[in-house]
Amino acid sequence: MSVVLVAGCGAEPDGGFDAQGDTPSPSCIQHQSQSPGSRYTGREKSDPRSVLEMMRFYAANGTKAFCDGKPPTGTDRQWMELYTALGGDASHVIAK
Repeated sequence: MSVVLVAGCGAEPDGGFDAQGDTPSPSCIQHQSQSPGSRYTGREKSDPRSVLEMMRFYAANGTKAFCDGKPPTGTDRQWMELYTALGGDASHVIAK
């Protein structure tokens, strides 16, 4: 009996959060390029590590200006709204 594992092959990307890992304490933040995926929005099927990374990022950096000087994009807003929906303090993200 043989078993073939195909996890990840041909799968659609699952909207990941860019926590700017190469810059632990950024002076400004980058815009998010992907909308929140199921790792963050899947309720009981969410990935706790991914969610905590996003939550920590906004708690520490969410009020910093965007590096390009522009306001949040619609995608950025989706992440900020998810942060607050999951219990994050609204004062830790850029006001609307």
